[in-house]
Amino acid sequence: MTDLFETIAKAEAEVARAAGQMLAAFSSAEVGTPACNANILAIDIGTTTGWALGLRDGTLHSGSESFAPRRNDGPGQRWLKFQAWLGQRAQIAGEIQAIYYERVLRHTAVQAAHVYGGFEAHLQAWADRNRVRLVGVPVPVIKKSATGKGNANKDAMVAAMRERGHRVVDDNHADALALLEYAQKQEA
Repeated sequence: MTDLFETIAKAEAEVARAAGQMLAAFSSAEVGTPACNANILAIDIGTTTGWALGLRDGTLHSGSESFAPRRNDGPGQRWLKFQAWLGQRAQIAGEIQAIYYERVLRHTAVQAAHVYGGFEAHLQAWADRNRVRLVGVPVPVIKKSATGKGNANKDAMVAAMRERGHRVVDDNHADALALLEYAQKQEA
């Protein structure tokens, strides 16, 4: 039991650290014209998770978050941190009406498939627990929506989002921004 409580305490400390970073992100949030009347979280799940949170008032919070295990982390730390991070996004929004996520149907590496499956399972459980609608969108649909080509490469996705005026951190962030645009069109 002690290990469980230590794990929870570490996760809570990580959440507190991230909350400080989150407050810094608030000052750089972009405000635009509301695209739809819903708070939507769009995420490209994985060890490095790209995310974009579009609020109904037109505010956009976005970035890229690493859930890579650290040297002294237990095997469940990544999942605890991911769930705490989802909770933080919900606190920012006040309420999330829908989560759109990049649904990967085929992986080339076994380890990547296992990690993706873990993130997807925890995302599904969190969405059910919090009564948030979850929508999986296949990768080619996101790419075609953003670039016009369903097989666009990472550089094309980053370029497409930069052309739309976004300050893109990495390809995961670009995918999340593209997914948010797609989601807002679906929800409008």
